[in-house]
Amino acid sequence: MEFTKMHGLGNDYVYINAIKEHYDNWAFLAKKVSQPHFGVGSDGLILILPSESADFKMRIFNADGSEGEMCGNGIRCVGKYVYENKLTRKTHLFIETLAGIKELFLRVENNRVVMVQVNMGTPVVEPSVCISLPDNRDIFGQPVSMGNPHFVVPVANVFDYPVERMGQLIERNPFFPNRTNVEFVEIRDRTHIKMRVWERGSGETYACGTGACAAAMSGIDQGFLDNTVDVELLGGHLQISYDSFYDTVQMSGPAETVFTGTFSDSFLAE
Repeated sequence: MEFTKMHGLGNDYVYINAIKEHYDNWAFLAKKVSQPHFGVGSDGLILILPSESADFKMRIFNADGSEGEMCGNGIRCVGKYVYENKLTRKTHLFIETLAGIKELFLRVENNRVVMVQVNMGTPVVEPSVCISLPDNRDIFGQPVSMGNPHFVVPVANVFDYPVERMGQLIERNPFFPNRTNVEFVEIRDRTHIKMRVWERGSGETYACGTGACAAAMSGIDQGFLDNTVDVELLGGHLQISYDSFYDTVQMSGPAETVFTGTFSDSFLAE
């Protein structure tokens, strides 16, 4: 089975063309390939499949084998993959996900996709809440859905914040029956935020596209941010824009191919 390792700002996944490759237990394979040292090492596994309602379909499995609804960095890499592997010659694509159909615009230079803009759809921004943690601490944040769940937590200094400890506690809090992604956000000014992210099922990652959208929308909703925001993550920058007329969020950022390879039959055996 052939695979490709790709990343969006360090948020890295193993990609498989499941139009031609078939396997019985993708969740098992996601856990296996995600392991450093024993597998490829990644934040999860992404499949590219045929779709009856769009150009292609994307399925995403986290490093723990759970299936996610959507991945902003992952879908940019899907756009790059299908174009550069000649599965399509379109630069305006529609990709089916569990969070709905997403619209992609590819910027191509010398037959390479160098930037992808994604219409992330309509955000669902809920009122801020205070939740109780097992260590008898209360934490304040705002639930936001980008087709998948997020909890945006404001912090004074994002790089000194105990993301691993707090991320685990919040992700599995009973307030979130399906668990949640957690964004820790430091507002620098009205157009610039810094963010670290704890991804549901994967732990801290270098970037999260849907999380960047959620963080920007939380700040916009509360009046702290303008409608166009530069989101600075551990892996780089994403540009997030909110169109208040259409009530949609646009995300722009790069996508990179790292390497290609082939899984052996013994590696694929359960």
